Amino acid sequence: MTVALMWEARAAEGRGAELLAWVGEQGLAEEPLRRETFRAPQDRVLVITWWDARYDARLPELPDPEPELVARAVHRWRFEQVPGA
Repeated sequence: MTVALMWEARAAEGRGAELLAWVGEQGLAEEPLRRETFRAPQDRVLVITWWDARYDARLPELPDPEPELVARAVHRWRFEQVPGA
């Protein structure tokens, strides 16, 4: 089964480039099948990692950045692939 972990944060005012750089520096204890980073208006940064694992598997996730770097708490979601959809 493929599981996707999504990590999304909104940077503090004027710190979008810094948050994006911080995300790029963050390694994981294991390598996912795939990892992609996106940005959006309002200095939001999204990272999606794909894993060959059960939905409830213990997987490495990106940490929370320093509180002064973000405008709100990090959002995290977990999804499982739907075969044939």
